[in-house]
Amino acid sequence: MTPTHLPGHVAIPELDHFNGAPAADLRPALLDCLRSDRWAHRITAHRPYPDLDSLLAASDEAAYDLTPAELADALAGETLPRLPEDTYEAAHTALNAAYAAYEAKFGHVFVISLDGTPATQMVNRVLEAIRSRLAHDPEEERAVTAEELRQLAKVRLSRTLRGAGL
Repeated sequence: MTPTHLPGHVAIPELDHFNGAPAADLRPALLDCLRSDRWAHRITAHRPYPDLDSLLAASDEAAYDLTPAELADALAGETLPRLPEDTYEAAHTALNAAYAAYEAKFGHVFVISLDGTPATQMVNRVLEAIRSRLAHDPEEERAVTAEELRQLAKVRLSRTLRGAGL
C-alpha cells in the first residue's frame, strides 16, 4: 500500500498499516480502546484515513452514535482509573468510598479521562470529579459518561496507533 500523503499532513507508517490491515486483525486492539463492536466496525469500515486527526474525528463520530445499550456494554468493559503507585492509603480509602457511592447511584463504573493530568494531581482530580458528578441526575451523568468514554477512546486509539499496536 502506498503511504497516505496529503498536503500539510505528515504520513505515519502506523496509519498506513491501520488503513490496509484486515478488520479482523484490528478488532482486538480497537476493542481495547472502546469495548463496542459497533464502534470498532465503524472505525474499520470508514478507512482509509488520510491522517490521525481524521481517524480521531471518526472515532468521536462513531462513539456519538452509540445507543444507551451499547454505551452500557462499553462501560461494562471499563476499569477504574489507574493512579500512581505511591498514592497514599488514605487516598485509596477515600477513592474506594467515592467509587462505591458512584456505582450505587449510577449502576456502572466511574470513567474519566486523565490524559494530560500530572500524576501529582490525579487523586484530587478524580475525587473532585466524582463528587461533582454525584450531584447529576442519571440522564445528565449518562451524557458526561459518554463524553468521557469518547475522550478515553481517542486517547487510547492515538496511543495504540503511535505505539504500533494496530
